Amino acid sequence: MKHELNIFNFQTIATATNNFSSTNVLGKGGFGAVYMGILPGGQEIEIKRLSRNSNEGIEEFQNEAKLIAKLQHTNLVRLLGCSLQEEERILVYEYMPNKSLDFFIFDSHRRKLLNWKNCFNIIEGITQGLIYLHKYSRLKVIHRNLKASNILLDRQLNPKISDFGIAKIFGVDDTIANTNRIVGTYGYMSPEYAMNGIVSIKIYVYSFGVLVLEIVSGKKNNGCYHIEHPLNLVGYAWQLRNEGKGLELKDPTLDESCPPDEVLRCLHVCLLCIEDQAIDRPTMLEVVSMLTNETMLLPAPKQPAFYINDTTEESENPGKSVEDCSINNITISMMDAR
Repeated sequence: MKHELNIFNFQTIATATNNFSSTNVLGKGGFGAVYMGILPGGQEIEIKRLSRNSNEGIEEFQNEAKLIAKLQHTNLVRLLGCSLQEEERILVYEYMPNKSLDFFIFDSHRRKLLNWKNCFNIIEGITQGLIYLHKYSRLKVIHRNLKASNILLDRQLNPKISDFGIAKIFGVDDTIANTNRIVGTYGYMSPEYAMNGIVSIKIYVYSFGVLVLEIVSGKKNNGCYHIEHPLNLVGYAWQLRNEGKGLELKDPTLDESCPPDEVLRCLHVCLLCIEDQAIDRPTMLEVVSMLTNETMLLPAPKQPAFYINDTTEESENPGKSVEDCSINNITISMMDAR
């Protein structure tokens, strides 16, 4: 079965967004703006419009349009179509009313809307989306910017992975590659990718480990969580486990019915995912087994990489801030090494 992109008439998109009214803007980035819109039949949509004044996102825009149209999974954001009239470059997505994961987990008030069951379902959904990308989709895809702001939530708080503009497509038999263009977000990058440009499925295993630590703790990885030493969240989690205080990582707003064993198991699996050496990290299929099989014996984690941090701000690589590239729900990020 083929999944071809629908072509939307530009006037239909303009009408849906009230002529791209500022009141319909959901977010902005270097590529342009994201709008909320309503089609004539009442369907709500999100519209990513590439700015005519910026060349920043053209390559990523084209990559995402070609790639995500061929990806069909309940835990991936769905691309409905595009509009390419004259100089306009517009992508049309399903509407995500609950915005992105970071909108909840890093806000003290909205965080309370997520109980442990919600959190665990989100974690499970992300794993299923990643397994599909590597193992079951028609294309073997490595998502190079997996982070909280790129996990969108539908009305039932089901997670959907978004932002495939900088994703890398592998051949059927490929397992590893090198790239001279390092793109993504500091704090979520694995050491072999950030330092040497080595791309494999293990780079998003690392990102997944960091992301789950953030979900469980409600803290950003690039914060500082030790008075005497500049420990980031990875280092803080490592220290707490070694001291037998792993439950202190759990966000206190999570309900009291949250099973301590599940929290500690999540912490253990996260630390395995963020191992320094890629070969030591589990695959996503193994991660699912580790999280769901309570009788499965887990190996002891080794000291993670990048556990000391001297910055408290998440930043895009290189030299781009979140405000430059990732303040919207569905983003395109483009960072060239200098």
